[in-house]
This record gives sequence, structure tokens and C-alpha cells, in this order.
Amino acid sequence: MNLLIAGASRGIGRQLVEQALAAGHAVTALARGLSKVAGGHERLRTVQGSVLDPAAVAAAMAGQNAVCCAIGVKTPWEQPTVFSEGTRRLLEAMKQAGVRRLVCITGIGAGDSRGHGGLLYDRVFFPLLLKTVYADKNRQESLIRASDTDWTIVRPGFLTNGPLTGNYRVLTDLTGVTAGRIARAEVAHFMLQELESNRYLRQTLLLTY
Repeated sequence: MNLLIAGASRGIGRQLVEQALAAGHAVTALARGLSKVAGGHERLRTVQGSVLDPAAVAAAMAGQNAVCCAIGVKTPWEQPTVFSEGTRRLLEAMKQAGVRRLVCITGIGAGDSRGHGGLLYDRVFFPLLLKTVYADKNRQESLIRASDTDWTIVRPGFLTNGPLTGNYRVLTDLTGVTAGRIARAEVAHFMLQELESNRYLRQTLLLTY
């Protein structure tokens, strides 16, 4: 599979690059800084640029079969519209290039997952630090849902740098659920498995232990 990974330089995106290459995929890594992207692999192509730059996104999109969107910000107040505007650029480029498959990360607090993060997260961290970020993630999810792509939206629980075990829960019904922790490696693993299986097409789900 020819796979574009947006936000490839760190976190889940970096895990995606490593796992996708190990699984035999051809990877195009789009990121503003590529120093942390594993270089020198024969199936790795790198495109340096912002997901907000239509030219960079179009160049990265050429020849792809699917897109993984793992864009993020280092601080909650950095680029408050990067999620929606970056996703808009990806969707536009996908339409132009005829690419239909998208797996995108948002997070706990987006859409109907709000209120499922636990008391401290829901009552303190979310309203004080994350409200603006998740307003944009809501816009991001709305753009994806309105698109004609074959999308899957992934909302991970609280991210850790733990090892890949393959032992985690995939939940589409959040009734009575409080999100727990999940390793970035597990999120990347699920995203690649979903690209192979297409089990959760046009669905939104929570990943947690």
C-alpha cells in the first residue's frame, strides 16, 4: 500500500512510519521537521512542509492509496485551527488525486466522546486548557464526516509511550465508558490494521486498555 502519513515526525505519526515500513508499505512522510523521521529506507519518501500548505500536501498526495492524519500541536494554544484547516487541505488534495481512504486521529473530548475522560479531565483540564483545541477537533470531525471519503475517526485515550502489545479495546459505544490510557504504538498498530480490514468504515471509535 502507498500510504501518506501527515504529522509523521513525532508521537503516533512517527510510530506509524516505523510500523508501516516494517509491515512492507511504501510510506510518504509529510512533516514540517523531518529530522526525527527514520531516513534511508528504500520505501520511505519524505516531503518537508506544513499540512496547511496546499502545494506541499498535493506533492505528498501523489500516488497514494490511503492517508493517515496524525497532525498535532505541542501546546494547546499553538495554531488553534490547525486540525480543521490541515484536514481541509488533506481532503481537498485527496479529492484532486482520487484518494478515498482516510484514517484520522482526533481525541477524547471531540464530538460525543466529551464527558468520557474522567472527573479530573472533564471538569478541570478540558475546560481550562483544551476547550479551544477540541472546538477545532469538532470542526475537523465535521469536515471528515461531510466528505465523500471512506473515513475512520480514531479517538485514543490518554497517550503513553508504552510498548506495542496488540491488547487493547476498540469501542464504538461509549455508554458507561471512561477512557483510560493507551500507548501511541497501539494507536498506530490499530490504524494500520484498519487500513487492511476496513472494519470501521465511516465510524468513530475509542481506543483504550
